[in-house]
Amino acid sequence: MLTSSYQLLPQRDSSTARPPGFLLSADYHSPPGYHKGSFDYIPKVHENDFSDASQSWMSWICNLIVISLVYIATFLTFPISGWFVLKSVPNYQRIVVFRLGWICAPKGPGVVLVLPLIDQWQRVDLRTRAFNIPPCQVNTRDGGLLSVGADIQFRIWNPVLSVVAVQDLNASTRMTAQNALTHSLTKKTVREIQTERLKLGEYLGIDINEMTKPWGLEVDRVELTLGSILKAPEEAPTGPLIMPPSVPGLEGITGPIQQLAMHILGHSPAPQQASGAVGSDGCSELQQVVVTTPGSVEELLEEVKCHLSDSLVDRVGACFQFHISSEDGQRSYYVDLSQGSGAVGPGSLSQQPDVTLTMSEVDLLAMFQGSVTPFAAYTSGRLQIQGDIQTALRLEELAKLLRK
Repeated sequence: MLTSSYQLLPQRDSSTARPPGFLLSADYHSPPGYHKGSFDYIPKVHENDFSDASQSWMSWICNLIVISLVYIATFLTFPISGWFVLKSVPNYQRIVVFRLGWICAPKGPGVVLVLPLIDQWQRVDLRTRAFNIPPCQVNTRDGGLLSVGADIQFRIWNPVLSVVAVQDLNASTRMTAQNALTHSLTKKTVREIQTERLKLGEYLGIDINEMTKPWGLEVDRVELTLGSILKAPEEAPTGPLIMPPSVPGLEGITGPIQQLAMHILGHSPAPQQASGAVGSDGCSELQQVVVTTPGSVEELLEEVKCHLSDSLVDRVGACFQFHISSEDGQRSYYVDLSQGSGAVGPGSLSQQPDVTLTMSEVDLLAMFQGSVTPFAAYTSGRLQIQGDIQTALRLEELAKLLRK
């Protein structure tokens, strides 16, 4: 009756080395058992032995008598008792039975017999499941601060251990994975996390597996989800940091889809040479100067005034407040493209702005020149946005007019 089609996963050979993860040294080898320490309540599942040697012969005789009496009563009252003692187990489940308090071998799939009164049983699902670690702040080795999460897929490889080794399997796995994530990434730099995301996910899966193997659980896949850079690293990187922003709709997108979304949001036409666009008499010459060699934010605002129109307001339909830092200190400017023909000038808006942008004077001039897109400035940390990022990206309409 204890024989079933349940098969244990193949044992890993402890004599062969494996690639180290973050938390384990390279000379670590798994011992021939999956559980460590003196946990007497955990059966010897690695030997497929579900008996308990600590049971005395008197207890064994009493258990045998009680089980025999229940079997006889079940057979005598059959088929009425069949409605209560026969359980249907699908192929992706197993039943773990405690008989008079002692663990039995897992049962299923198919129709299994569970004795009344003396058996307590629990279903265990063996299918692959997944959960995500919400983005958490991680301090990197080079002094940066990142928002990093993870998507994890796991499955139960031993039903008995998943029931007897840990009380709340899901909560324990989540906590273990999150602690391993934050502990491991603190040893890496921002550049390493960006360029080695797939390899870091593999190493993180190895570390989580070493801690969850005694629970009968195995992690199949770990994929890191990189959020925004909350604090730039202290050491200047050799190249630009490209990180997806923390905006609604992009936090959980990874892989090629994420790259496509970043390309669409960050796409802008190549900067064009100034051609002296036709405007009012005082604006044509000024446009040539601002686009090629802009001197200050005030000159840029004068150029913006020459391009204000009802059609631009219809395309943008928002008001922006700028806080610009320069050598002389921080100054405020506004661009109102929400009503009429639009308005620009120094100071603050009389109404609540749709988006507030904070950046340096050099970056502002470069953004309207076309050498830097608003999306690239935001993802690199040079532009700080308060409000909807999609609304802030509408400034590209104004930048296009200035570059023509």
